[in-house]
Amino acid sequence: IGRTVADTFLREGAKVFVCDVDEQALATLDPAIGRIVADVADRDSVAGLFKAALAQLGGLDTLVNNAGIAGPTGRVEEITPEDWDRCLQVNITGQYNCARLAVPALKESGNASIINLASAAGKFGFALRSPYAASKWAVVGFTKSLAIELGEFGIRANAILPGMVDGPRIRRVVEAKAAARGVPFEAQERDMLSHVSLGCMVTHQQLADFMCFIASPLGRTISGQALSVDGDTRMLS
Repeated sequence: IGRTVADTFLREGAKVFVCDVDEQALATLDPAIGRIVADVADRDSVAGLFKAALAQLGGLDTLVNNAGIAGPTGRVEEITPEDWDRCLQVNITGQYNCARLAVPALKESGNASIINLASAAGKFGFALRSPYAASKWAVVGFTKSLAIELGEFGIRANAILPGMVDGPRIRRVVEAKAAARGVPFEAQERDMLSHVSLGCMVTHQQLADFMCFIASPLGRTISGQALSVDGDTRMLS
């Protein structure tokens, strides 16, 4: 998702700076995209990210908090405290770590926006994925609070709630849930898609295009929203 978002914002004329924990992934980006190795769960790392990003960009109009991990799959009594902590540290504390440093720069922008990636798991229960669901519900609450707090400065804050996003990550989730339930991969995938009205997964590009829209002046009055891009997902299984 992050790569497609970066490429799409660049194509639309934005200056883009990204971080990732994977140096090899960063090396494959378009040369025009600034980049740094950073872990959003580590505050010193995030401080280095913003120092480098603001120096290169010369300011900030949009923060996209996209970094996230799937976390463990299993019953709550089977999940280790270490796996629980890591999931929340990346998925919600990482967003706080970035937002707190972004806000001073965003206050200087004439078109300021924070886009936090949540999930359909941020509005439904998600059996066997409690750390992930907890983190994504937290993202929605964090986003709505930011919108109220920052509105007086003209800073918009919205959460994007993707459904099943096509790619290797959702395949790993389906595999893990199928294994936990003792059913074939195809049966688990079919069951999950049966709760999506359009019966299909979301693409990275659809998410990126939507983020570009709400970050642009066209989305100037959209704030405090949990915006679903999920083919009308009615529940998670």
